[in-house]
Amino acid sequence: MSDTVIQVAGVTKSFVRGVNAVDDVTLSVARGETLGIVGESGSGKSTLLRMILRLIRPSAGAITLDGRDVWAASGRDLKQARRQMQAVFQDPASSFNPRQNIGTILAAPLEVHGIGDRASRARLIGETLERVGLPTTTITRYPHQLSGGQRQRVAIARAVILRPAVVLADEPTSALDVSVQAQVLKLFREIKDELGLTSVFVSHNLAVIREVSDRVAVMRHGKLIEIGTAERVFSAPESDYTRALIDAVPDPFRRFRAPVELESGS
Repeated sequence: MSDTVIQVAGVTKSFVRGVNAVDDVTLSVARGETLGIVGESGSGKSTLLRMILRLIRPSAGAITLDGRDVWAASGRDLKQARRQMQAVFQDPASSFNPRQNIGTILAAPLEVHGIGDRASRARLIGETLERVGLPTTTITRYPHQLSGGQRQRVAIARAVILRPAVVLADEPTSALDVSVQAQVLKLFREIKDELGLTSVFVSHNLAVIREVSDRVAVMRHGKLIEIGTAERVFSAPESDYTRALIDAVPDPFRRFRAPVELESGS
């Protein structure tokens, strides 16, 4: 089995003639790795994630999952690919049916993929809720009855209940309070390690990306500006743009910056 799970090769997406939202991006994600993708609004990071998820068709290039072309899959192969690759979005409330309780929401992917009977599904739902730090009684509640952090925990539960190989997260903490962000990030790391997941984590927040990523890809105007280990990118950025992003962040990243030498006599 290859060590590369996701391969993005020369991928471009044009929404407007002559303007590329994603421009000839090539990168890979290794098995068990978390790749963080960071950039300002409009950098193309979320568009790239949605192309990997097969929600937006690339204008050019190829995307493979375990060596299989994501966009060439159909029928049973496509269903299997969708089971193996799950997503967590920024606002879980918008991806939940407000008329369904949490038990029904979590049962849906199990039913679609024909996993277990009603009793075994109920057990798995309860176990998964406990894994994400929610009581099993949550199954009877509705999305509007939960806090933002609780809804995001349910979103993570829905993403991992199928035991996928890959989880892709698009700004999953940006709508949460800072204290809740920390809890959700801790949960994300724990579940990723526990289940051996490969993940792609998109955020504009450098502190979040530094916290969860093994490697970091920096995007600007649809282009991949640089990519490397998180420690290297934050301690010795190669591009002026990456350095500017880091320098724009206050105290949390001060320890990653090179010391400023004062002129003698200052």
